[in-house]
Amino acid sequence: MRSQIAPGELDDYIGYIAGPTDWLTIDQGRIDAFADCTLDRQFIHVDPETARQTPFGSTIAHGFLTLSLLSHFAEQLPITIAGIRMAVNYGLNRVRFINPVRVNSRVRAHAKVLEIKEKEPGQFQVTLEMTMEVEGEEKPALVAEWLVLQFS
Repeated sequence: MRSQIAPGELDDYIGYIAGPTDWLTIDQGRIDAFADCTLDRQFIHVDPETARQTPFGSTIAHGFLTLSLLSHFAEQLPITIAGIRMAVNYGLNRVRFINPVRVNSRVRAHAKVLEIKEKEPGQFQVTLEMTMEVEGEEKPALVAEWLVLQFS
């Protein structure tokens, strides 16, 4: 499918799956930087020695770190309505952190279009089911129902 969705073709994109994106490595530096920004310095994220003694066997990324990366991955997904000048995060209906992202894992995302509706002239609400997978893992890191507003 095209990367620019014509307003008259919105219904044709319901169920459309975009992706997967490129892989992104979640290293300790990224985890530490997120911990510093959010003041969430729980040992499971920032203390490799202590984290090795847990069932995870290493540090893991914050769930909210993985969730925040959806914005990064969205730039790689071709789900844009033609004529759109900007898009903003409108919120989430549902989020589940299913599988931990261990340090030095690689993640990527794909999106399924659940709904596109024109809220007001030139303002479209896109509801996406975002799935972030972890390389080599059967279960995804997270599944989120994400709302994005696109403005022409």
